[in-house]
Amino acid sequence: MDISTSLFVLTASLALVTGQTSQRLGACPTLGCVFPPDQADFLPGQYFDLRLEVHAPVNGSEAFNDGEPDENFSVIISKEGGEAKSIAEFFDIAEPAIEKWDFSWYEDLFAEDADTPSVVNVASKIYRRLAIYEPGNYVVELSYYGDKKTTAEWVVRPLATEKKAKNVILFIGDGMTTNMITAARLLGHNSINGKYQSLLQLDKFPVLGHQMTHSIDSFITDSANSASALYSGHKSTVNAMGVYADSSPDAFDDPKVETIVELLKRTWDSAWGAVSTAAISDATPIALTGHSRSRYQYGSLVDQALNSVTNYTWTNQGGPDVWFGGGAEQFYPGDGSYEGKDYYEAFAQAGYDISLNKTSLLEMGNSRKALGVFCQSHLPVWLDRNVYTENLADFENDPLGSESPALDLPGLKEMTLKAVDILHHRGGKKGFFLMSEGASIDKQMHALDYDRALGDLLELDDTVRATINHLKAIGELENTLVLVTSDHGHGFDVFGGVDTKYLAEAETGRQKRTAVGVYERSGLSQYTVPMEGVSYNTGPNFPVNWDPRYTFAQGLAADPDRRENYRVHKSGPRSPVSSTPGFDEVEDGLFVDAEDATDGFVVNGTLPVTEASGVHSLTDVAVFAMGPCQEMFGGVYGNVDVFYKMASCLGLAWPDGTPPKPIGGGFGNETRKG
Repeated sequence: MDISTSLFVLTASLALVTGQTSQRLGACPTLGCVFPPDQADFLPGQYFDLRLEVHAPVNGSEAFNDGEPDENFSVIISKEGGEAKSIAEFFDIAEPAIEKWDFSWYEDLFAEDADTPSVVNVASKIYRRLAIYEPGNYVVELSYYGDKKTTAEWVVRPLATEKKAKNVILFIGDGMTTNMITAARLLGHNSINGKYQSLLQLDKFPVLGHQMTHSIDSFITDSANSASALYSGHKSTVNAMGVYADSSPDAFDDPKVETIVELLKRTWDSAWGAVSTAAISDATPIALTGHSRSRYQYGSLVDQALNSVTNYTWTNQGGPDVWFGGGAEQFYPGDGSYEGKDYYEAFAQAGYDISLNKTSLLEMGNSRKALGVFCQSHLPVWLDRNVYTENLADFENDPLGSESPALDLPGLKEMTLKAVDILHHRGGKKGFFLMSEGASIDKQMHALDYDRALGDLLELDDTVRATINHLKAIGELENTLVLVTSDHGHGFDVFGGVDTKYLAEAETGRQKRTAVGVYERSGLSQYTVPMEGVSYNTGPNFPVNWDPRYTFAQGLAADPDRRENYRVHKSGPRSPVSSTPGFDEVEDGLFVDAEDATDGFVVNGTLPVTEASGVHSLTDVAVFAMGPCQEMFGGVYGNVDVFYKMASCLGLAWPDGTPPKPIGGGFGNETRKG
């Protein structure tokens, strides 16, 4: 990415973050910045970078020191009760050179409307690939401009020198909340007189906890930094992953933190993989190896996964053992791939078997690394792949880049089970880590396409069920910690029932609203009642009727103007809003799509009129756990604690960063001796 683009992205992202908070830079409320900032946690031996910035605003309300940043700043670090030392002395490294740049930001919405940015000059240093091995509390103190100080208190978590789980499988239902789980249960499972006759697999997990999802500078998170928190134990800024977002022009030089798969590879040389129904370069899967301020650097992030981070070697781990999903435009040569390269060829040269469809996926062997890229962009959702299959012909998503549709598509279950087989074979006694994501729960909730979102949630639950059964069959269930959680939530709920026949035939919007039944008129689910002449053959645990007369009244807490008829959108994914001819999309905003839910009634939104979709919400999200260490995951805790609990269970924190050789050649509660 060129510098001008980088500055634009920085300015835009700062405007989005600071427009409401009037904050110059996330996690830096003063003129001196320490990244990692105050309240950061670390795993003993986890690699991280330390960035220091001193700001000198040129104009605006913070203008200071004639815009000249202090280049003679100093920094010390001390362990609680210990001697304070310079960073260079404490970590036994050379002092880095001073870097200088400038950036701009909008102090508030008035400044943004007037296009009057404030400019800030910066002096900075960065210390690369540090690690603290001794648990405890540490204080970093930055001194600048004579009498000014910025202090960061850090906590290095306890050592974890026992490997209690051979394998970890982390399922992520992107955007999935308890309310969605409840609605999906009602869709796919029959109840009689208020009692379910069958349950979700999630309902059968022995331990349930909840995680708080806030990012470092916003209580509403996105999928990039929330995934980063789950994978690294460090919170970040919206759109950032594997880094603390600084103010530099380069989106790839921000201070990095080591992720769980990088640690696992370095510590135990275990196998690892990622599976997603999104593009494999999308935030949740790519954050396992991605280190960038911008989640939108898709091609570069794919290159990082194969070749390590962009600007220096972090952990030369040689790429994932398994990588399955969409996002073909980052792999075939062209505008979407990094430097226009052919990444199918790059992965093949690195020893990967390549699959581009379900047939070849199922025929793959288990001994070699595997890359499966099955379509451009994200995979079509479960509902279109299994019920309204005629919609697949409308996609122009061939994995080799043509405008033909990709028709031979795997689902989350096929990808996950194949990934388990490969990782089980390749990991052997060293075990494996797998992240499997049901991505379009989130993507379809954004589009207010509730049926497609809940269909993908049921697909995730069905995949969890099949994976548990498969682990049992291959003798690995007792050795595997299985987690199911989310990265964030949406403000979704079901608040009643709808008579769609009455709604369609009513003449006015107010009369149509009478079709929404609440309390005693909300009725019962008809999704599990067979419809004469219709059979989807999708098996148990899914609806047998996706278009009953009586459906759910459902929606989000924050959404754009739209029209609702509460029926399934049979012809393809929903588009609730659109631009209108003669109106400027930026100046005048978006409007209700004239072709969406034409027999419904208009519902006024609560978001800015330029927002095309629903947005994430504040809600805590559930964590389901079973297997070794399951007891760790009960209660309420921060999203970073999911990482520390997994890391503790995997034994990833050693006093000097070098784990022992496996006792007996493999897994068996290995601990350091002596």
